[in-house]
Amino acid sequence: MENLIRFDVTNERNLTMLVDFYELTMANGYFNKEIQNKIAYFDMYFRRVPDGGGYCIMAGVDQLIQYLNNLKFTESDIDYLRNKNLFSEEFLNYLENFEFKCDVWAIPEGNFVFPNQPLVMVRGPVVQAQFIETMILLTINHQTLIATKANRICRAAAGRTVMEFGSRRAQGYDGAIYGARASIIGGCDSTACTIADKYFDVPAVGTMAHSWVQLFDTEYEAFKAWAEVYPDNCSLLVDTYNVLKSGIPNAIKVFNDVLKPMGKRPKGIRIDSGDIAYLTKKCRKLLDAAGYSDCKIIVSNSLDEHIIRDVLNQGACIDSFGVGERLITAKSEPVFGGVYKLVAVENNDKIVPKIKISENTEKITNPGFKKIYRIYDKETHNAIADIIALNHETIDESMPLEIFHPIETWKRKLVTNFYVKDLMVKIFDKGQQVYDSPSVLEIKEFSKNQSTKMWPEILRFENPHTYYVDLSQELWTLKQDLLHKCIK
Repeated sequence: MENLIRFDVTNERNLTMLVDFYELTMANGYFNKEIQNKIAYFDMYFRRVPDGGGYCIMAGVDQLIQYLNNLKFTESDIDYLRNKNLFSEEFLNYLENFEFKCDVWAIPEGNFVFPNQPLVMVRGPVVQAQFIETMILLTINHQTLIATKANRICRAAAGRTVMEFGSRRAQGYDGAIYGARASIIGGCDSTACTIADKYFDVPAVGTMAHSWVQLFDTEYEAFKAWAEVYPDNCSLLVDTYNVLKSGIPNAIKVFNDVLKPMGKRPKGIRIDSGDIAYLTKKCRKLLDAAGYSDCKIIVSNSLDEHIIRDVLNQGACIDSFGVGERLITAKSEPVFGGVYKLVAVENNDKIVPKIKISENTEKITNPGFKKIYRIYDKETHNAIADIIALNHETIDESMPLEIFHPIETWKRKLVTNFYVKDLMVKIFDKGQQVYDSPSVLEIKEFSKNQSTKMWPEILRFENPHTYYVDLSQELWTLKQDLLHKCIK
């Protein structure tokens, strides 16, 4: 199974040049000023949860690993850059012999993550650490967005099966493939995207389209043919003509005429249009009356977490959801606003923190080389808060810990009887991979387990409780000192 994860579409193509052009002009400028090897520290983080939610689900780390393992400039890349007449021969020679040398840390996939905490941290020669910005943002932003949307949808389904059906509506090939992967991490049970099954060993599912039904002279003949071909997996699409007047009656007739004599039971019926709540209640009664109470009812058709929650509240009889365009595109809010910011440099092996200041308070960066602690209650094992600390700091679990809001500093809490976990793991050491990603299904299970450690108030769709991401006292003081120094 590991080979399926290692050899995916990320490294079947050379994506090295998938980069914003200014990364190249800056890199050339570093050579011009002879500072290309200056050690820099960058944080990738986001400022706000999409859809007004209370959390996000981390995803995309394995594809980032694949990208970083395969950084290589081809001869055509060098020729392209040379023809721009912008880049020095010294810089182009460096690219011809490029070797990745950075240290990289990330929060493992499947973790619940929150605004303003680093999801990925990079330390290394500035020419390299700056260059990989685009792909870090592209990879983590996209998959974290889709995994988060999938998690919301799966929670709305309240334990019912959710299938990802969005490939044909995704924004491009990679949007379909990696959207399917992220959907499984977020909680989906399967996908319609076959290539995702091939690469990531996640279940691919699918039965028939309306065209199958239309191809035959009658709906009954179409259903009968399907049952004869797939007697062990007979699921029929019943809304091509009329769900209640023809679809369900013909399905039941086929169940009786074809499956019952073979000693087989139907798997389900699917409805892809109409009033889902009304139709599923009617279908359930008809199926039960015919002796097929075990026949599942599957619905699709532009679903999201809000529609799913509403139809279930209206008593819809649904066993499984197929969710497509509103999941694979995160239609309600399709942009995940991750950013990548310089936070420190090294001068003579000493870490010098850097800060970016803005009139918009939320855009002021947290300086320095950092780590993230998650604080858990020892009795409930629920997460209490996260603390962003400087990398050398430790937390004594035997002593009471005062945490405070980093802006509204009067909001303070004394935490006792707790334990902490360092969220970041190192994935590259001086350019060498030192972390192996779990399988997608293992990540999904891990994320499901992590959800039990989050307070229900954080998981609400509307007006969720804010999960606090605080700064250590030392980091907060450093930030204030830099602010005051810069504005003098």
